[in-house]
Amino acid sequence: MKSLKNHISLIIALFTVLASVQIYVSIDRTIAAYESHLKDDYSVIVVTNKAFTDSEIKTMSSMIARSEPISTSAVLERLKGEMSPKNLELLKLTLPKFYRLYLNRFPTPKEIKSLQKKLEKNSAVERVEGFSQTHDTVYKLMMLFKDVVQIFSIAIATVTSMLILKEMRLWQFQHAQRMSIMALFGAPVWLRSAVLFRLAIVDAIIATLILCLTFFLIDYYGFLVTQLKTIGITVELFHFANDALRSLGIALGISIALTFTIVLFQTEEE
Repeated sequence: MKSLKNHISLIIALFTVLASVQIYVSIDRTIAAYESHLKDDYSVIVVTNKAFTDSEIKTMSSMIARSEPISTSAVLERLKGEMSPKNLELLKLTLPKFYRLYLNRFPTPKEIKSLQKKLEKNSAVERVEGFSQTHDTVYKLMMLFKDVVQIFSIAIATVTSMLILKEMRLWQFQHAQRMSIMALFGAPVWLRSAVLFRLAIVDAIIATLILCLTFFLIDYYGFLVTQLKTIGITVELFHFANDALRSLGIALGISIALTFTIVLFQTEEE
């Protein structure tokens, strides 16, 4: 019963580490998907004193994916009753050209400023509006949330790894008699510690399976996916092939590394 309790403790500890890593990865994917969503909605407005083609505007910066002219016909239509046709035609000729620029990725505040400078170097460009204040607020909030989750995940992984190390020390004490007998018969350290490695590997596999089952249920019931779709984000929170292999690698890496640490301490004590 005590042995089973130690197994459960290690499995829960490993699962906690894997879950914290997977949550960070899922949030990173969600933010990337949200950036893509914002990229499609975000645009830079450029005012010029002459007409440009889409290809001409693209040559101004590699960040520009496409451009489209903003029609001024609605403004001119409202002025029809207030101005003579002659003045209206004159205004139409002298009115600047407006363009909406769409970018190939959601830019950082630094990239926005750099893009504005590049566009303003063109003598025909009179004004560039990047809506930097609103953009900076959204971008900084996303990065802050990502950093907080990253710090939280690292803290959980560190504390949990220390708990795993303690659990493995308990395993060592439980199997101390068997390991001492094997030492008397001249068994090498790696053979005496084989039981610890075996238990660590088995628990790492079980913890990974529980993680996969947890995210499968989250994906199956889809309550998180539905919430994300309401704000226009479609993202796969758990890639069962890639994420399962990565999680298994992390679990095995932590388990085997900490078991090696226990074995090394035991060798030094001897």
